[in-house]
Amino acid sequence: MNFEAARIKMVDNQIRTTDVTSHAVLSAFLSVPREEFVPAAMKPLAYIDTDIELQASGVSGRRYLMEPSPLAKLLQLASISKSDKVLEIGCGTGYASAILSTLAGSVVALECDAALASAAAETLARLGYSNVSVVTGDLETGHAAAAPYDVIFVHGAVEAVPDSLLSQLNDRGRLIAVVGSGNASRAKLYLRENGITSERPAFNTAVKLLPGFRLAREFVF
Repeated sequence: MNFEAARIKMVDNQIRTTDVTSHAVLSAFLSVPREEFVPAAMKPLAYIDTDIELQASGVSGRRYLMEPSPLAKLLQLASISKSDKVLEIGCGTGYASAILSTLAGSVVALECDAALASAAAETLARLGYSNVSVVTGDLETGHAAAAPYDVIFVHGAVEAVPDSLLSQLNDRGRLIAVVGSGNASRAKLYLRENGITSERPAFNTAVKLLPGFRLAREFVF
């Protein structure tokens, strides 16, 4: 299979057609070999227009590589520059980490599933994405040891964004997340300024949920 041709078709037919105009984002998707980050049996389908299930250990639940179009739109929303330090929440096998590597100055890729984290670290190192550091830990907690971050990118949908992540943003830092589940989900941009966080809805989308990140359930009499 000609993966380079498939990659070009993915960008032209799935990403450009959904209002992604950032040259940096488009170039990143053209340069990163998506087929290297999917299970071996899925390589021929690496560029299909859907989420791809990853081979997680099962401890963290079912995990997915996000569909190209919403992933590209979310990364465009983040407006990442070469001076930015980025924390990725839920890196999976490292595909979005590799794209972030080409956009940012440095990337901390956080993964709660040890098997996925190991696969991500191996693939990213083999392909030369040297400005990415893969760490293992609870996704909702983030990675305070390397905070603050200019951008936090949540790689999957969540019911709620915890304060533990927002507190790890730099002044004027941005957090990008899809909040909600199914077709009711919305991409949101959170901006931290002078210790206060504001949020702005961006667009409707539907991506797979990350484990955890549940809303607190209120007691009902």
